[in-house]
Amino acid sequence: MTDTLSIRLQQVGARLAEACRRAGRAPDEVALLAVSKTFPAADLREAYACGQRAFGENYVQELEQKSGALSDLAIEWHFIGPLQSNKTRIVAERAHWVHSIDRLKTAERLSAQRPADMPPLNLCVQVNVSGEASKSGCAPQDAAALARAAVVLPGIRLRGLMCIPEPGPDPVRQAAQFAALRALAEQLRAEGLALDTLSMGMSADLELAVAEGATLVRVGSAIFGRRDYQH
Repeated sequence: MTDTLSIRLQQVGARLAEACRRAGRAPDEVALLAVSKTFPAADLREAYACGQRAFGENYVQELEQKSGALSDLAIEWHFIGPLQSNKTRIVAERAHWVHSIDRLKTAERLSAQRPADMPPLNLCVQVNVSGEASKSGCAPQDAAALARAAVVLPGIRLRGLMCIPEPGPDPVRQAAQFAALRALAEQLRAEGLALDTLSMGMSADLELAVAEGATLVRVGSAIFGRRDYQH
């Protein structure tokens, strides 16, 4: 599988480079997060051997298992899924980033549970830009208050915003949702928050996200292949 994984990583890298070129941005302005949920640790080890260093997990149990199995590798672990309050300790102790903060209680628990001998945990506020009832994330009008409350907590560092737009065939609609997140980040920076991260864009829409200012794209299936959720 190594050859296939290597080729896919190269293809995604080429897509990112071309998206940056079209947007008039430098390729190093956008980082690639390999979303490895449901895939075995062996696949992450292969991707690491191909040069990938940042991996995203959606489930706490998988983060715990894989970070233990791959503890010999210098992986940057990102937690990107919904986080229940009773599972924050594992994430606080294992992750380098959490993208899915949508309420202050979660940020406070991560702050309190982050080991003192570890660097601050990087956080992004997840914003529900599509307004879908089934989707996690705070409402856009609540994001500023949450960000201002989180930024002063010890043991964490507020880095930016994350969104998952509504899937669909209309690129104009998706681009508008990415643009809404960028505008919100610009508003918060104007208010004095030092945000440097826009976590947005996935396998199907990374080009749109890069055009609207993404600094980190979360790509899974384009790297690892189709997911089997029967695990």
